[in-house]
Amino acid sequence: MDSLSTANVEFCLDVFKELNSNNVGDNIFFSPLSLLYALSMVLLGARGNSAGQMEKVLHFDHTSESLKPEFRDSAKCSQAGRIHSEFGVLISQINQPDSNYTLSMANRLYGTKAMVFHQQYLTCSKKFYQAIPQTVDFEQSPEETRKTINAWVESKTNGKVTNLFGKGTIDPSCVMVLVNAIYFKGQWQNKFQERETIKSPFQLSEGKSVFVEMMYQTGTYKLAFIKDPQMQVLELPYVNNKLSMIILLPVGTASLEQIEKQLNMKTFYEWTSSANMVEREVEVHIPRFRLEVQYELNSLLNSLGMTDIFSEIKADLSGISPLDGLYLSKVIHKSYVDVSEEGTEAAAATGDSFLVKRLPIRTQFLANHPFLFFIRHSHTNTILFCGKLASPETNRLEQGAES
Repeated sequence: MDSLSTANVEFCLDVFKELNSNNVGDNIFFSPLSLLYALSMVLLGARGNSAGQMEKVLHFDHTSESLKPEFRDSAKCSQAGRIHSEFGVLISQINQPDSNYTLSMANRLYGTKAMVFHQQYLTCSKKFYQAIPQTVDFEQSPEETRKTINAWVESKTNGKVTNLFGKGTIDPSCVMVLVNAIYFKGQWQNKFQERETIKSPFQLSEGKSVFVEMMYQTGTYKLAFIKDPQMQVLELPYVNNKLSMIILLPVGTASLEQIEKQLNMKTFYEWTSSANMVEREVEVHIPRFRLEVQYELNSLLNSLGMTDIFSEIKADLSGISPLDGLYLSKVIHKSYVDVSEEGTEAAAATGDSFLVKRLPIRTQFLANHPFLFFIRHSHTNTILFCGKLASPETNRLEQGAES
């Protein structure tokens, strides 16, 4: 499982850096876990160079015996490789039915009507990814197909992810579309009290400021002080401590750009390590925010090195279908997060009355300027979401939705 969580963190930071350089000054929000999951479904049927490039971009190439070039036994999927079977285990660990959070992932491959799926691909994608590829009529009914896909995604994400494909984004030339959406709603271990929320200025990176709803509470939290670059790292747990939000906040003279520049897998593990994260009494001020962001990721994945899969001439998806000229037309990713006082509807028990005063001096964590945040599954060390809050007031669909 370690190999998969390592790949998840590396892929997460790669995608973040690409999005960050293409969407300067914008809010960023995506789910590396959901994307990795969806692209692995394609990888299951990719062969040759296409598979090699995908393994490299997804950081599966350093996983020992991660993938077998072919798995011939149509009844069994055991030869498809360890990484695929690990995914099923990981998702079931994260998405347990007794979780006090809602996590809905919608992943599906839609192929053109002329496409015939290999039986073994259907069997194995169902076994590993609980996904059954669908054939649709892009050519004759692109608009109807668009509405069908949108309705399916909406039903899979508690009605939160709507209109994934805007009018005109599905055209008759589409051959295969990978649909990927995720919705998360969590409830804090220690809720913020609404009466403590006040309008407060949030400094935008370009020197302007906007007024936001700033939430406030005092509690015992894990907090790290990093000297270079100067920042505070705060961990805010969700109910049951299974998931937590980690916030990287520049302080002093440091800028968010300095943190972004130094951010890699090694520094991320270091900054959030138990050696640095010490329980202290903290005055927490963070803005209430909601982000709903959509990206078309073909060009981003291309620039990371996943090129053949999008080329009609070079793509080798012969493990999915015997159809010639099969390639991936579009990868659309949309995610939604809501950060508020409670998270979700109030729960009966809260830990408010059990606050322990560890230190006489409170530390202030004042997130009144742009910061990075990660929602992480503690036990598996998997990053579910990665984001940058540049402006809490920007609740529109972000740039990059359509090219």
